[in-house]
Amino acid sequence: MLRQVLVGAAVSLCNIAIHAFLMAAVMWAARTAVAMTTSRKSLQLIAVMIATVSFLMAAHLAEVFVWALAYAVVDVAPEGTDLIYFSFVNYTTLGYGDVTPGERWNLLGPMTAMNGVLLFGWSTAVIFEVLRRVMTTVRSDDR
Repeated sequence: MLRQVLVGAAVSLCNIAIHAFLMAAVMWAARTAVAMTTSRKSLQLIAVMIATVSFLMAAHLAEVFVWALAYAVVDVAPEGTDLIYFSFVNYTTLGYGDVTPGERWNLLGPMTAMNGVLLFGWSTAVIFEVLRRVMTTVRSDDR
């Protein structure tokens, strides 16, 4: 069990680092975009939100790939399993149940789900903050 927790914690920390790096990039890009003066504030809002959500989706995709790589390294799933599919199902907490980990790695699925839930929540908070900042700027420019 300790080995499962250590592997899961290491992969989770790697994903947190990926997320933190991309969050910093998203916030920098959003601040930069908001600072630009334009007469079309609604288009600015749309562009900033599309970019923000796209970067965050890319972060989650990278994190799913990290989990799939970890699954491959420790040989979690049965032979012939699509590890990217398996990690997506776990990371998003969808849990089809059509693929299950080997007995000695059964904690990695729930640890993947826990990591995904936390990082999706973090992304949601950032999306809300970027939207709030852009809307605050739009409203202050309208005065």
